[in-house]
Amino acid sequence: VQLQASGGGLVQAGGSLRLSCAASGRTFSSYTMGWFRRAPGKEREFVASISWSGGNTYYVNSVKGRFTISRDNAKNTVYLQMGSLRPEDTAVYYCAADQAPSGRYPGDYGYWGQGTQVTVSS
Repeated sequence: VQLQASGGGLVQAGGSLRLSCAASGRTFSSYTMGWFRRAPGKEREFVASISWSGGNTYYVNSVKGRFTISRDNAKNTVYLQMGSLRPEDTAVYYCAADQAPSGRYPGDYGYWGQGTQVTVSS
């Protein structure tokens, strides 16, 4: 599966952005999808994931209540709605896919998009 992330940009603290990740391939609906991010000088970290059906979602504690992950299997697209953005959310955001990720680490996902930059100004 090939992934293409988009929707990043520059936003003021407290603002919102919606990231999208379009996937190619007919088996998109069988993949767990995840969003990760890498802030300057830091390692890539898990942000959120959603099961193939959309029935199960997980978030890192720092974004709970502010970010929402969703998917539209008919459109082969996963979204990350980000609200109440903070300067510490500044990072390159990556979408990832795997049919059966064993955890929430980058190494657990086999397919990656190219990343989209999110910059939150204070």
